[in-house]
Amino acid sequence: MQIAIVKYNAGNIYSVVNAIRRLGAEPLLTDDREQLMKADRVIFPGQGEASNCMRYLRQHSLDKLIKDLRQPVLGICVGQQLLCRHSEEGDTDCIGVFDTDVKRFQPIRHEDKVPAMGWNNITNTSSPLFKNLGDDAFVYFVHSYYVPLCEDTIAEANYIEHYSAALNRDNFYACQFHPEKSGAVGETILRNFLELEY
Repeated sequence: MQIAIVKYNAGNIYSVVNAIRRLGAEPLLTDDREQLMKADRVIFPGQGEASNCMRYLRQHSLDKLIKDLRQPVLGICVGQQLLCRHSEEGDTDCIGVFDTDVKRFQPIRHEDKVPAMGWNNITNTSSPLFKNLGDDAFVYFVHSYYVPLCEDTIAEANYIEHYSAALNRDNFYACQFHPEKSGAVGETILRNFLELEY
């Protein structure tokens, strides 16, 4: 199986490379159109600012390429947000796979810190992506922006309010948390993604 990781101007990509290696596979880190199109699985990770990331993707025509992919695709963190329609971060039009907008957390209480950072549990999971996980699985988050609950939500988290911890539409999956930093739970999620039947 060929696993491609989208190479672009975002941080955190090499931790995803290492996580896939721990599963016994050797991923290909690339921005090459042909290699991305023919891969069996594509992972779209990232940490960074939405408008800068989208500018790079558009300059390299990766935004259209990603939207046209037909194999299983997994967006991670900013990767999930960029797969949405629009982000409040930099007032940014995004790729538009998921027909929803990305919002900034608005603290309500003094103890509400933004960015949300640390371990949180995911609930109401409803996808093969979460096979073999309990209802109280904890994963690692670092984010100031979130995707509200919507028709594509397949897992929820609660910080300040309930929001989408993961999304799915057709062959596109995405998670706000970092499976590559989430220990055994994250490893299970990544393995489940690689084993999705398509």
